[in-house]
Amino acid sequence: MKFSTKLAMSFSCPLLLASIALAQQDYIGRYDVYAGYMYLSSPIINLGESGFHTQIGTNPAKWYSLGFDFSEGSGATTLTTSMLKASLRQEIAAQLSAVGLPASYEPVVPMHSQSETYAIGPQLNYRRLRKATLFFHPDLGAIHETAIPHPTDIISKLLVQQLAPSGTKVDWTPFYGFGGGVDLNVTHHFGVRLQADFVRDHLFSDLLNARNTVRFSLGPTFHLGKNIVAH
Repeated sequence: MKFSTKLAMSFSCPLLLASIALAQQDYIGRYDVYAGYMYLSSPIINLGESGFHTQIGTNPAKWYSLGFDFSEGSGATTLTTSMLKASLRQEIAAQLSAVGLPASYEPVVPMHSQSETYAIGPQLNYRRLRKATLFFHPDLGAIHETAIPHPTDIISKLLVQQLAPSGTKVDWTPFYGFGGGVDLNVTHHFGVRLQADFVRDHLFSDLLNARNTVRFSLGPTFHLGKNIVAH
């Protein structure tokens, strides 16, 4: 084989691979269904919740989708007065001082939490890679959280009675933010989705400051229905 032929092949092979990788997808199903594992993290209160995440969407066009998003998870943390709003911290400090406890004393309350998130809206899709779909979406929805404190001593029991008389604290609040990820297309109808969302919410606004929450999710995705790619 001549040197010039070898040289041409050495250049043409990477270009051929690039053309395959960059080729547009030839099948885009009308519907997408996703279900997988999720982890919801709220660092301000040191809370991590593991659970389930699902999304159902429709593709009116190649470049955007419309869909519904739901996730549910549970976890545990230990609340301290340093996590509370400043005004509430001062009030509790005054109460503790009134019963003779030192200023350095800080009550702690173990807590179990269960959260559900609900969102609906658009998603932008980049499909110029045959084996991967990149996507980005705004996050607009609501979060519901049930917090169950488990006081361990008389002081924490008195605080729980004051802050959550029923023994359970429940709240709904809107959230906003953004998210995105990638679908790794194994076949036309099956792939693996990796994604992350960053949102801002203010659950239990009578007790806590507004918080940032991050959700990570991984699982299988299914592409179904009529091919919307024009031939």
